[in-house]
Amino acid sequence: MSNKEAGSAPEPRAHEPAQHTEQRGAEDRTSGRNTAVLVSFTALTNLADGVLKISLPLIATRITESPAQIALVAMSLSLPWLLTALHVGVMVDRFDRRRLVWIANLMRLGAMTWLITALLSDTITLTLIYTAGAVLGVAEVIAMTSIASLVPAAVRPAKRQRANAWVAGAETACSEFTGPFLGGLLMALGASIALGATAIGYAIGILTLLLLIGRFTPDFDRSNPTTGVHERIAEGLRFLWNHRLLRGMAALMVVLAATWGAWLALMPLVAKTMMGLSDQEYGILLSALGAGGIIGALSVSWINRMVGQRWAMLLDLLGTAAMVAAPALTTNLWIVSIAAFMGGMGGTLWAVNTRTISQRLVPSGMLGRYNSAARLFSWGAMPLGAGLVGVLAEFIGIQAAFGLFALASLLMIIPFFRTVTPQALAEVPEYR
Repeated sequence: MSNKEAGSAPEPRAHEPAQHTEQRGAEDRTSGRNTAVLVSFTALTNLADGVLKISLPLIATRITESPAQIALVAMSLSLPWLLTALHVGVMVDRFDRRRLVWIANLMRLGAMTWLITALLSDTITLTLIYTAGAVLGVAEVIAMTSIASLVPAAVRPAKRQRANAWVAGAETACSEFTGPFLGGLLMALGASIALGATAIGYAIGILTLLLLIGRFTPDFDRSNPTTGVHERIAEGLRFLWNHRLLRGMAALMVVLAATWGAWLALMPLVAKTMMGLSDQEYGILLSALGAGGIIGALSVSWINRMVGQRWAMLLDLLGTAAMVAAPALTTNLWIVSIAAFMGGMGGTLWAVNTRTISQRLVPSGMLGRYNSAARLFSWGAMPLGAGLVGVLAEFIGIQAAFGLFALASLLMIIPFFRTVTPQALAEVPEYR
C-alpha cells in the first residue's frame, strides 16, 4: 500500500469543472460536520462507559473478593458480543443505523436507572449487576456495530482515515483515560453519583446524533431471495471467510481481544489486593491505557508514513503482550502504567488501520453483517478471556494466568506476518 496518507484528498485536476469543485467542497463540509458529531457522540458515550468500567467492578468488590465472581462483571458486559453480534448485524444492514443507536442508548438508560434504584435502596446484588451488565452489553453491540457501519455513509472516502482516527481517539481518551479517572473521583463521592453521571452521558448522546446529515438506512435489495435472518448471517460470515486479509485480522483478534478481556477483568482485583491502590489510583492506572490510545490516534498517520501500515499494526501485538505481562512480573505502579500505555497505543493503531481497511473492502450493504461477524471474533472473545483468566487465577494464581496470556499474544506474531503481508495491503484500494 502506498505510504501516502490515506486521509488526504487527491489533488484536483487542472481541468476539473467548477461544479465538481463546489460539490467536493460541499461534501467536505458535510463530512467535517458528521465527523464532529460522531466524535462528540463517541466521546460522550465512551466517557460514560469509562466511568462504568471502573464503577461496576469496584461495586462488586464490596460484595465479594472472589476473582471468578468479579471477572463475571466484565464477562457480563462483553458476553453479548458472542451471543448477539451476528443477529445485530442483520438488523444494522436492514434498518436506519442512527435510529438503532438511539434505541441502544435508551436501553443503557433503562439499565442505569435499575442499578441506581437498587443502589439507593441498598438492594444491590451480584445477580443484579450481572443482569444489568448484560443489558448494557447488548446495547453496546447495537451501538458500536451501527456506528462503525454508519461512518462510510457519513464521511466521504478520502476523509475516512482521519474520521476513524478521531473516533478511535475519542473512544480511547474517554473510555480508558478521562472516564476511569473521573470514575475514580466519582466513586470517592459515592457509587450512586458515579452511576448517575453515566446515565447523563448516555442521555446527551441521544440528542447529539440529531445533528448528523445524511441518509443512514442501508440499501436493501428486495429482489434478493436470501431474506431469512440465518441466510443473511451466512452471507456476512462467507464474505469474511472468503477474504484472506479480513479473515486473518479477525482470527488474530480472537487472542488479542481475549487478552484484553483477561486484563480488564482482573485488574480491579490486582489493583486492590496486590498493588494496594485506592479507587483514584486505579483510575490513574487505567488513564495510562487511555493516554497511549490518545497518542496512537494523534500519530497514526505519521507512524503509517514512517514505518508502514504493517509495522504500525504489529505494535498492537507487542503492546498487548507488554500490558498483560507487566502485572505478572511486578506490582510497581509505574511499570504497570507504562505497559498499559503501550497497550493502549498499540490498540488504537490497530483499530484505526483495520477500520479503514474494512471500510474500503466491504460494500455498504454488507457492512453491518461484516462488522458484527468481525467483532464476534474480537469483542466476542473478551468474555472468554475474562472467564478463562478467572478460572486460571483460582487454580494457578493471577500472575501466572497473566503470564500465559502474554505468551499467547507474542505467539500471534508468526501468523501476523503470514497474513498481513505487503501484497495483501497493496490490494486494498486507496479510495472507495
